[in-house]
Amino acid sequence: MIKKVILSACLLISFVSFAQQGTASPYSFFGIGDARFKGTLENRSMAGVAVEQDTIHLNLENPASYASLIQTTFTIGGTFATSNLKTSTQSEKAQRSTFDYLALGIPMGKFGASFGLIPVSSVGYKILSDNSTTEGATSSQLDGKGGVNKVYFGLGYKIAKGWNIGADAQYNFGKITTTSVEAVTGIQNGTAEVNTSEISGMAFSFGTMYQRKIYKKVSLFSSLSYSFASNLNSDNTRVISVQGDPDPYVADVKPTELKLPNKLSIGLGIGEARKWLVGANMTFQGDGQLRNFYNSADNIDYENYSKFAVGGYYLPNYNSFTSYMSRITYRAGLKYEKIGLIVNNESIKDIGMTLGVGIPIPQSFSNLNFGIEFGKRGTVSSNLVQENYVNFSLSFSFNDKWFVKSKFQ
Repeated sequence: MIKKVILSACLLISFVSFAQQGTASPYSFFGIGDARFKGTLENRSMAGVAVEQDTIHLNLENPASYASLIQTTFTIGGTFATSNLKTSTQSEKAQRSTFDYLALGIPMGKFGASFGLIPVSSVGYKILSDNSTTEGATSSQLDGKGGVNKVYFGLGYKIAKGWNIGADAQYNFGKITTTSVEAVTGIQNGTAEVNTSEISGMAFSFGTMYQRKIYKKVSLFSSLSYSFASNLNSDNTRVISVQGDPDPYVADVKPTELKLPNKLSIGLGIGEARKWLVGANMTFQGDGQLRNFYNSADNIDYENYSKFAVGGYYLPNYNSFTSYMSRITYRAGLKYEKIGLIVNNESIKDIGMTLGVGIPIPQSFSNLNFGIEFGKRGTVSSNLVQENYVNFSLSFSFNDKWFVKSKFQ
């Protein structure tokens, strides 16, 4: 297990080295950026459906799931994302590699615990308005980078057979930097404004999961989780300078407080454990108060977030000794999201499809997961940008027994 952890740490370093900018979306200009975490790859490959009390995979969507673990589980995931950004007249391509999550789950009898590191949101955009061919016109360039991460600790408890409850606490932290450069054609020096926000705050959530057999080997699965509204403290700085001037002006900017909205997720499914599952998830979230001092605009508003997803998996024969292919898990899902942002009176939506496979590592419960997600976000209407994306994801889930008493003294 130690070798596996070292290998995963090396992979994490590789992911992080490429993950300085976790998004290339112009919509990350707003609020605290694009929402990054969408579940572990096992659940994400089913469009986010996470209703089964899995015993060997971590379900980070509901802390009640930790109580079902039977082995210590270490998981890490990353994504290579490609997107085509287009308006009604232009088109650009973007690529980035990102770290998605790092987590450890530990079974403790009726209890189960988990802790880890998860990117919450990312800011990454570059918007250019070039009017340099017109005398006296203003050209501008907007750049943004950074985001918010969280470390969490969660605890689950098995109340009765098939019924778990759980809760977790998260500490959110991060830094967002935005740069605005303006130049007037015919004037030698332009001006630059750099805004920095250092963000921090606590958040809490709880959940419950219940499952029971309804016909022979077929079971009904259910999941409910709720995240409380929480505050993020933002310590802000603003530096304004004229190009070529070595003495910039540092503005007096007061700290601000952002509000993360409450979030409710409900899931139902039906299936045979370790064989097949079909399920659906519904997620609802308030509109929050995410306007910071640098990104307010008259054409921007926020609305309630919502997501609807259906998905499932099929595992031909998990304990087959003669056919390795029979032990591969096949996953798929569909999703429809309203991301909670209104631009130019257009509600921004994200529609996508996911596919994935779970490949077992011989002589263990560990596995390697591959996933692909493709879809469309936004629209070319109302002078907006449409993102057609394809995301390729990879994760490792290592399982082992810890704290086993030796049989020999």
